[in-house]
Amino acid sequence: MRKKIVDFTNLLRKSGVRVSVSESIDAFDALESLSIEDRDIFKDALCATMVKRGDDIPAFNQLFDLYWSSFYDSMKDAFDEATGENVGGFDPEELMEMMRGQGQQRGGSDLSELAEALLSQDFAALERLIREAAQRAGVPNIENMLQIGFFTRRTTEQLGSDGATTELRSLAEQLRDSGVPDAEIEALLELFDRFAEAIRRAARNFTERELQQQNFDFMEKFRRESLLEKSFYNLTEDEIRQMRDVVVRLAQRIKNVLSIRKRRLKRGKLDLHTMLRRNAGHGGTPFELIFKERRKDRPKLLILCDVSSSVANVSRFMLQFVYTLQECFTKIRAFVFVSELGEVTPVFQDREINTAIEKALEGGDVINVYTRSNFGFAFHHFWKNFLSAVDNRTTVLILGDARNNYNDPKLWCLRDIHNKAKNVVWLNPESPSAWGFGDSVMDQYLAHTDVAEECRNMKQLAKVVDRLLL
Repeated sequence: MRKKIVDFTNLLRKSGVRVSVSESIDAFDALESLSIEDRDIFKDALCATMVKRGDDIPAFNQLFDLYWSSFYDSMKDAFDEATGENVGGFDPEELMEMMRGQGQQRGGSDLSELAEALLSQDFAALERLIREAAQRAGVPNIENMLQIGFFTRRTTEQLGSDGATTELRSLAEQLRDSGVPDAEIEALLELFDRFAEAIRRAARNFTERELQQQNFDFMEKFRRESLLEKSFYNLTEDEIRQMRDVVVRLAQRIKNVLSIRKRRLKRGKLDLHTMLRRNAGHGGTPFELIFKERRKDRPKLLILCDVSSSVANVSRFMLQFVYTLQECFTKIRAFVFVSELGEVTPVFQDREINTAIEKALEGGDVINVYTRSNFGFAFHHFWKNFLSAVDNRTTVLILGDARNNYNDPKLWCLRDIHNKAKNVVWLNPESPSAWGFGDSVMDQYLAHTDVAEECRNMKQLAKVVDRLLL
């Protein structure tokens, strides 16, 4: 059992569920007072000791069913279907004794372990034998669906399924010679054929489950990568909830990269000129290495976020992504607008991030979100009331589609912001081919930006934010 717990722990870790050594030990301690027979309590005990994040519970449930429940239950169902209510008029225990007795009378050896497990319907023994045979057959090395048939055959061969069936059929024929009616013998022979089919189905089911376990991490990565590249416009409500976890993982990846960069910056690059000059007394041999000291200040970030209905999803994930990375910036100030502009920085200071984002997007007492977009009005409001917050260390990040409903774009406001800021970055969820068409004034704003990028999915957003932190 302890080995199975360790294997299950490794499967969780491989699939992205963080389980520490101490948590594995807690699971061992909990199981000393529990039995695997009560699956619900067993599952709850493992979940309580191993899972520390609510977002990991769905993955835990799937992996638990794959590793512990599905195979045992499906195997039991397959054999229940094969045996029916009785076995040729005998109950399994009676048949077992008859078959053993017949073998001893004829001088034969006892039944094999697999044959005994089949007759007694010992599902725990059958599960163990199939797992051991699958291990010998190399099933843990399965890589794709085309290999399922191959590994299923190898597992049944290692299990000795044909030999066990032949053994049982031979003993059935001996029972015929002892006077058991032909009708009952034929029923037994048919039953043994169904045993062989049930074994094959169980081996195939185990192989399929092993493939799912091996590829669970790949499928999770594929799902996350698909979400990263899916347009914000097309996300379903369920995908929006899933995306929150993707945002956190992506932000953590960027923070890890930045941590490595920071360590490298502390050391700096080799200063060849100064090193040669200082080592002149050593005949030019560089005994003393000199590095250029490099310091990179964290940028100040000021966000102007369009929260109109057409870009609401983009705004939601940009705010979550940036605030998850907030220790990478000296200071973050966030403003939302449709036509009016309002600061939502205090909302993020007082609330949990997801709650704060929903509050910011709703507007309510901050701004009126039930109006038509007017970028010029919002920029003028910022220029009039918050321009002093911009200096040469400030990166101004604007997110919006620049659909201005044919209002005055007030280009001079963005020009003055650009003149004071370190740089102005504009993320537009529309394709560049649509910039400047219809009521879009994006082509006019381009002259007063340093970077203008299409941003319609999380992958593009991460790429831009990573550039800001270089």
